[in-house]
Amino acid sequence: MNIHEYQAKQIFRDYGVTVPEGVAAFDVDEAVAGAEELGGSLWVVKAQIHAGGRGKAGGVKLAKSIDEVREHADDILGKTLVTHQTGPDGQLVRRLYVEQGVDIDRELYLGLVIDRATDGVVLMASTEGGVEIETVAEETPEKILKVAIDPLTGLADFQARQIAFGLGLEGKSVFRAVKFMKALYQAFVDTDASTAEINPLVVTTDGELIALDAKMNFDANALYRHPSIEELRDEGEEDPAELEAKEHGLSYVNLDGNIGCMVNGAGLAMGTMDIIKHYGGEPANFLDVGGGADAQTVTEAFKLITADERVKVIFVNIFGGIMRCDVIAEGVVAAVKEVGLEVPLVVRLAGTNVDEGKKILEESTLDIVSADSMADGARKAIDLLEG
Repeated sequence: MNIHEYQAKQIFRDYGVTVPEGVAAFDVDEAVAGAEELGGSLWVVKAQIHAGGRGKAGGVKLAKSIDEVREHADDILGKTLVTHQTGPDGQLVRRLYVEQGVDIDRELYLGLVIDRATDGVVLMASTEGGVEIETVAEETPEKILKVAIDPLTGLADFQARQIAFGLGLEGKSVFRAVKFMKALYQAFVDTDASTAEINPLVVTTDGELIALDAKMNFDANALYRHPSIEELRDEGEEDPAELEAKEHGLSYVNLDGNIGCMVNGAGLAMGTMDIIKHYGGEPANFLDVGGGADAQTVTEAFKLITADERVKVIFVNIFGGIMRCDVIAEGVVAAVKEVGLEVPLVVRLAGTNVDEGKKILEESTLDIVSADSMADGARKAIDLLEG
């Protein structure tokens, strides 16, 4: 689950990570009132969307007067920002964050991520702050510093100092950096975060470290332990189809292809997408109906898939372990009759009650293409797509 910058900064603040003072705003008047409350002579008006690259898209602007705050807020609020993370459709700005200006001497990068190779958390840092870390990793990987953190002992002081020295920090800034990094790590662990990123982390002219930006993602499977974090969810930033899927107990993720997939089991779903790609196709979605799906669940799954205008073929790939193939077949037939089907449908069934399931599909008189294996189903779906 993602949250907004201002929400992440509040979590940082709670753990002692230094951030500038700021005020969230939902309209222009609130933005102006926030700037007046903060005081000073320099403010930053920031779009709040769940995507990076806001500055390049015109979503972050400096204001040197209250009138400029109003002007920038009016310009950004309601604007659709297109960044490298939003996709071509962009993201509508519904919230703003007005923040005090900071006297910047240097811009750095600092982040915590889960490293599956080491089964632990890795602290990353770079002197190349304020630019996309992916670009740094690709073009100058030697400029990215990394330390693997032992989950039993946590971030050690010597590791934090190692990063601080690698960033070229000196004197009191080293001590401040150690405190800063350990506070960030504690916030990361305590909230079951999957990412905590600061880009840029700025060093002020007096040697202070301040998180000028903040990004946090959380493990959705751990949200039951953090109701206060789940309350931060902004459904306006999420895919409506994915929200609807969640209501029906479905695991659904929109993708960019044109072959709709309905599968039971996350591993099988990933395998199905892989084999479609292997034979030259592009999956339109990840959709796991789960092991306990019934006819109604399958119907809802079909509604999600067919609502996507990009879908030109549907591939149903079911392995009946806990899930029985005859139940899935009944669900498929009921769904097609209720929803109506205007695109070709390929179905591969295997496992428990597979013969009964195939018989149900055959006797339905529906235009369904049967497949004997995953590979056969993927090839047939692609053949139908190509006419």
